[in-house]
Amino acid sequence: MPYCWEKSGWGDNDFTFSTVADAHSGSKAMKVSLTRRADGDRKALITESATCAPTVTAGKQYDLGLWYKTTTPDAAITLFRHDTTAGWQYWTDLKTLDMAGSYTQASVRTPAVPAGTDRITWGVSVYGTGSATTDDYTMEQVSDPIPPATCTGTADECANGKWTVLPTQNPVRSMHSVVLNNGKVLLIAGSGNSEENFDAGTFTSAVYDPVNGTYKTIPTPKDMFCSGHVQLADGRVLVMSGNKAFPVAGGHGYEGYKDSYIFDPVTETYSKTNDLNDGHWYPSATELGNGDIISFGGLREDSSGSVTAERWSASEQQWLPLWKVNQTWSFWGLYPSMILMQDGRLFYSGSHVFGNGTPGTGSAIYDYDANTTTAIPGLQNKDERDQSASVLLPPAQDQKVLTLGGGNIDSNPDANRLTDIIDLKAANPAYTVGPQIPQGTVDLGNGKVAETGNQGKMYVSAVLLPDGKVLETGGGLHNRANPVYEASIFDPASSTFDPVAADPEARGYHSSAFLLPDGRVMATGDNPGNGTWNHNVSIYTPPYLLKGTRPAITSVIDNEWVYGDTQRITVDRPIVKAELIRPAAVTHSSDPNQRYVDLPLSVDGNNVDLNVTSNPNLAPPGWYMLFAVDANGVPSVAKWVHLQGPSALATDTASAHVHSFADSLEGTVTKAGKKRAGQKVSTTISGCDRHYGTVNVCVPTVFPDGVKKTTASRCAWLKKNDYGRLKVNGKDDPLGLDPSKDGLACGAKDLVKRK
Repeated sequence: MPYCWEKSGWGDNDFTFSTVADAHSGSKAMKVSLTRRADGDRKALITESATCAPTVTAGKQYDLGLWYKTTTPDAAITLFRHDTTAGWQYWTDLKTLDMAGSYTQASVRTPAVPAGTDRITWGVSVYGTGSATTDDYTMEQVSDPIPPATCTGTADECANGKWTVLPTQNPVRSMHSVVLNNGKVLLIAGSGNSEENFDAGTFTSAVYDPVNGTYKTIPTPKDMFCSGHVQLADGRVLVMSGNKAFPVAGGHGYEGYKDSYIFDPVTETYSKTNDLNDGHWYPSATELGNGDIISFGGLREDSSGSVTAERWSASEQQWLPLWKVNQTWSFWGLYPSMILMQDGRLFYSGSHVFGNGTPGTGSAIYDYDANTTTAIPGLQNKDERDQSASVLLPPAQDQKVLTLGGGNIDSNPDANRLTDIIDLKAANPAYTVGPQIPQGTVDLGNGKVAETGNQGKMYVSAVLLPDGKVLETGGGLHNRANPVYEASIFDPASSTFDPVAADPEARGYHSSAFLLPDGRVMATGDNPGNGTWNHNVSIYTPPYLLKGTRPAITSVIDNEWVYGDTQRITVDRPIVKAELIRPAAVTHSSDPNQRYVDLPLSVDGNNVDLNVTSNPNLAPPGWYMLFAVDANGVPSVAKWVHLQGPSALATDTASAHVHSFADSLEGTVTKAGKKRAGQKVSTTISGCDRHYGTVNVCVPTVFPDGVKKTTASRCAWLKKNDYGRLKVNGKDDPLGLDPSKDGLACGAKDLVKRK
């Protein structure tokens, strides 16, 4: 090998490295050949040493160039970085090389160098049979003239953004929000957690158009209240299960049905699919790299916990029969956050809804093919992460997950401020402690007061922003009570929160927040324990939209993309990055499919070539919002592009782009258990005692700290939180709210002191 170059690669393949006289300039070039490949790759790299590897500056970008010839379409420029703490590690694949019989120049711009990185190295990976010959490597730091930002709002708005409450209310009690590939938003209510609507068979959805601010109410065939949902590869929305029955005092709990539907954004109608194998009230829904959907958890038709995994086949367009789906017979809980990893495994982050997490550490990696579950350590207070939020941090290539906030519906303590971060690229990944969520104000029943002590929030919404940061907003201190008014922006580069303007509306249970294609954030819903619903809709304008003129994507040559593609766009002025953001499909703080995929750039004036990942596990097939971002972090309005699959995945090359990571797991490994029908679940799993009021009213089984276990104290809390008249259902009075036994909780007779 030439000085400062080394042989590299991994996997099962036959290969040769050679220096050849067939050079672009000078007398020698490097040639890497594969004659057989089962998996992995081979590459020649700049030597990973302080002597040879070039130094870089954190936050800067670099243009890398080389001349090459290839006899295989399976070759890519691969980038490694040296972390001053963790050492050398795979960073990302920058560009797939087109086949070339004669020397061709390739250039690509790196993402901004992450903090803690002092050196990089790169080369060409060959991951298919054939060869790549390379010569004349170059590297140049990108100049970064930042145009002056012009504040277009008040000084406070330019620093913290601003919220606007829209004049038109959401017409339906929606707790599910799905951004469609035409820029509109599907808002699913079903019964809207309303007993009257359920009994009347009144089930609704609405389609909101952010451009003109209008709503269209959509007939809805079943009670999709607390269903699961996800965008399919073609842009349609798969909706699974929902509410078969509300709980009965002294009887069964919530029940989930087996029905499943598809919503078509073009016709704005629902159509039925085949049934699921089991009922799933509150199921997960995660798209896999081949376009299939996998789902876990929820409650069955008999209100027990479902231990049945479900798989939607993209090729067959149906739910697969039980015998075709790998089963562990585990109960993953309700809305378990299952995030697709870059090698196709699933990371259960520990975020869920209602009660405690799964047994063990509260977090795990599930390998579907091996059908094994490995415990992952480090999650703080694992049994107080109910309705926390988890998000794959930008960019998806970094494979870092942030989990924030949460509480416990069973014991109902003050919600926490905890955050945890995990690097799934590590050999033996574990959660590490992140910065605490900033505190805001909380309404304890007598108006807003400052949070104190360790008070944080559950019902958190986390939204990926096009500048590569995360907005966390909304929340409540207790089970369906005490809204918290606080929002902040998390920066993955510095691992810090920056407090920003707070939504003026309460956003607790059944609220959601999500990114719109114009870069704003929409927030909707709130369903406190007294059964009311907040129909007001808020729009957040982040600070990046108040910095002056936005860049614009003036043309997209093709909006049909395939993996490993190079796609050209034209912009009206210089940009520093571009990315794909998967549109939201969010409910109950949960959107495990949310991801931000970096697109390395090749820049030629206003023409920018975007290099699309070859790994469908990083960006599962479907429609994405394409943003271009300037040096001030100001994004363009998004363009919609369609990343194709599974037809684009004729050959399995994804494994070449999965370098060794999470491969030395030390946690307890659990194999599939014995087949069983379900998991016994308490009828009070939602933290509500159904002996009082109507079904949509939630009298807490455990009152917040500070409320004494007396009739007077509990009734005072209920009055302060606007519960109104509460009829006692049946003869039981477990909370002691009707000592007079007249069938009315907290009546005048109940509050008379008795000797």
